[in-house]
Amino acid sequence: MSNHNSLRTDKTCLNCNYVVDKRFCPNCGQENTESRKTFFHLFVHFFEDLTHYENAFWKTIKNLIFRPASLSKEYLSGKRMSYLAPVRLYIFVSFVTFFLISMLPNEDNKSDKKENGLVTFEEDRGTNSNEGLYFKDKLEEQQNQKKDSIKSPPKKDSIVNKINLLRKKGVISKNEADSLRNYIKIAKKEKSLEKEKKSITFFNSVYKSVSTLDSIQKYGKSSEKLNPIKYWFIRKILLVEEKYSQDEIQEKFLESFLHNLPKSLFIYMPLFAFILWLFQDKKKWYYFDHGIFTLHYFSFLLLGILLISVVKYLFGLLDNYLIFKIIDNLVVSVAIIYMLYYFFPAHHRFYGDSRGVTIVKGTFIFFINIFFIFVILTLFAIYTFINIH
Repeated sequence: MSNHNSLRTDKTCLNCNYVVDKRFCPNCGQENTESRKTFFHLFVHFFEDLTHYENAFWKTIKNLIFRPASLSKEYLSGKRMSYLAPVRLYIFVSFVTFFLISMLPNEDNKSDKKENGLVTFEEDRGTNSNEGLYFKDKLEEQQNQKKDSIKSPPKKDSIVNKINLLRKKGVISKNEADSLRNYIKIAKKEKSLEKEKKSITFFNSVYKSVSTLDSIQKYGKSSEKLNPIKYWFIRKILLVEEKYSQDEIQEKFLESFLHNLPKSLFIYMPLFAFILWLFQDKKKWYYFDHGIFTLHYFSFLLLGILLISVVKYLFGLLDNYLIFKIIDNLVVSVAIIYMLYYFFPAHHRFYGDSRGVTIVKGTFIFFINIFFIFVILTLFAIYTFINIH
């Protein structure tokens, strides 16, 4: 494409004003061709850049997944034009991963339909092998049951009334009737407790409302008042709980968490590189070298997370079939094991330590990072909840 563009007669570079003797500026590298081009040139140039990017991208991804640490070694050795730059690679993979995860639909709708008895022909067909007439009858039966329940709601304590009727007719004795009533009371109590457990608020605060908390904080005894930090935090919890239901809170929390997780990972990478720096020869390895290794390693982890999310979604659509459940669990298990294993050969090939030293260092690094990740994610989760509006 470049060879077909006419050169400018003016030998001054349009970008840096340097004198250009040949096609490319020796100072900044810009091509000294006419800046105004036809739409056809723009269209062809777009596809040239896209093809070049795709070649570099797929070559980079292939080496990243199947040749641990090869990208980091080649980048530091000076071979940089054939692959995506580490920062560009991480930003691109991070964007694609979290964008696709946020776009995947929630599978809870399917379970909600089944719980409510709203089973479609296709869903019922997955669990039954009868003919089409069965599905039609099934749907009509569900609709009729729903209509009947609306017209004539069940009477309260209908079972107790039946027990009393049987007792009057002499079908059962007084002791048997009393035993059945006690059994029903116990069952109702257990059901009520179970219902209370399900209706517990998101943070199970002892304060019933914001007004109650404010009243205690303003007029209560000194022993009942909270310190400013605890008061502010609990008040925030109550405000969120009054505005949203528990399901809405969890949905907004997950949405906010996924939205901000790339930022937390990007912030954590310098700490990960610093931990690597602590375990290596300071004269042989610069912090920059550990940073390149970290960028490639985190890009690989994000690709693993993306693969697991997509596989779980795709096979979740076919969860009625046992074979697909088995394949789903197998693929996810292999992916997780490979993600855990990947660090050790990458560390061994990049730093050149023996396998034994790599295992010892890698184990220490692994547990140190687990601790810091737990602390950071905990703080990040608190920050995420605070920012729910």
